[in-house]
Amino acid sequence: MSQQPATGVVMSLVSAPQLKTQVTHGPSGATLPTEAPKDNGGTGGSFSPTDLVATALASCVVTTMHLVAGKEGITLGEVRASVEKRMTPPPRKIGELVLSILMPSGLTKEHRATLEKIAHECPVARSLHPDVKVTASFGYPD
Repeated sequence: MSQQPATGVVMSLVSAPQLKTQVTHGPSGATLPTEAPKDNGGTGGSFSPTDLVATALASCVVTTMHLVAGKEGITLGEVRASVEKRMTPPPRKIGELVLSILMPSGLTKEHRATLEKIAHECPVARSLHPDVKVTASFGYPD
């Protein structure tokens, strides 16, 4: 019986004391520490697992907009984003992710519409459970 080759990116995780882990990205070897949040027994000294979900959404939105902009010939400069993670009361889970995205100047109304639509369709957004409310606002300097 032969094994099928891996089709995804493999990450590994090692647990450490005090509700901490060290995550390693398989292809690059880059590492990222995680820790339980302060309100759940951790020190708040690093990303919590649910922080990583929120961060993944913001990163995916911006990355996907840049990918589409390149394919569509849209000049897209620096995009800035922040994300607020709102947890539900027990049983704890992510209830809402609130994205604030500051777009660069010089985008036409059509380009804005295209990029905003794409932001809601990035792979991470499509992977979230429908119970997780995602709110996004876009700011334009002009």
